[in-house]
Amino acid sequence: MNIFRILGDVSHLLAIIILLMKILKSKSCAGISGKSQILFALVFTTRYLDLFTTFISVYNTVMKVIFLICAYVTVYMIYVKFRKTFDSENDSFRLEFLLVPVTGLSFLENHSFTPLEILWTFSIYLESVAILPQLFMISKTGEAETITTHYLFFLGLYRALYIANWVWRYYMENFYDQIAVVSGVVQTIFYCDFFYLYMTKVLKGKKLSLPMPV
Repeated sequence: MNIFRILGDVSHLLAIIILLMKILKSKSCAGISGKSQILFALVFTTRYLDLFTTFISVYNTVMKVIFLICAYVTVYMIYVKFRKTFDSENDSFRLEFLLVPVTGLSFLENHSFTPLEILWTFSIYLESVAILPQLFMISKTGEAETITTHYLFFLGLYRALYIANWVWRYYMENFYDQIAVVSGVVQTIFYCDFFYLYMTKVLKGKKLSLPMPV
């Protein structure tokens, strides 16, 4: 395992912890897209089914379990524990616009036509677009809380670090996974505008705001 993979996993875990702490501390889910969190829970569920069939390492198993637990705890807090604070009106992105093409693509482009492999491929494609409901929500409301922007920053950083991980593996291990790489690049592109605003506004103490859709 290389440093980019470890830093990527840490960044990913930190993003989730930041989100959970935000909800628990404020006792509110305001500004958080429940639909994005449902998609991430679906991503982890379909990707980590191999927990029951394959053992890679203690680290790998522990991280998978942590991500699964955190994903479902987040969904629980949004839709059950703090549901009265959830802004369902602005969390209006239609998930079928993502799930239908992602499902179709996972059947058409995969490494092997087996149930686990198709579900793994589905999770990779879905993760690349799972943040869109959250970004759409921020665009619709016109702004985001600072703590939410920190969550998004570390989530985007995780993807950028994984691109570095793939470059390292290509040169050091001669390993290349086109599906994972292309999907990761697509996901990182979605964060580019956000990264710019984060660096120029949030880190200078200003509130992040986005142009509202017409």
